[in-house]
Amino acid sequence: MIICVRKIEFDSAHRLINHESKCRMLHGHRYVVEASFCAKQLDDVGRVIDFGVIREVLGSWIDEYFDHNTILSIADKKLGDEISKNTQQKIYYLPNNPTAENIAKHLLEEICPKIFINFDAECVAIKLYETPNCFVYVEKK
Repeated sequence: MIICVRKIEFDSAHRLINHESKCRMLHGHRYVVEASFCAKQLDDVGRVIDFGVIREVLGSWIDEYFDHNTILSIADKKLGDEISKNTQQKIYYLPNNPTAENIAKHLLEEICPKIFINFDAECVAIKLYETPNCFVYVEKK
């Protein structure tokens, strides 16, 4: 199996409801996504998928919804509404706490299947760095 990986970086704020330490406060990260793709066969050029296509499709989605935005749990909608009202900041709501694990899982299971529906390659794993020293890895079952 050949796997093609594209790295995409973005900046976002988040907070974790009920976190036992300072991550319960609104704070930001320089996230790094490594999106892994595979295909049943290589294309006519000999690629799984063009790296530029990953950047264009997934990168555009990340630019619109995650980059320089705030990622919150839908349970934090009251905070999100206040932030948005007072700063015009975009808020992206997850159905659960915006941990690195849940953000990566959301990208792999919800976003990539929708935005790459017309491509032969599929996203099979997401590695998401929350800091240079800490990352999560989620792969398709």
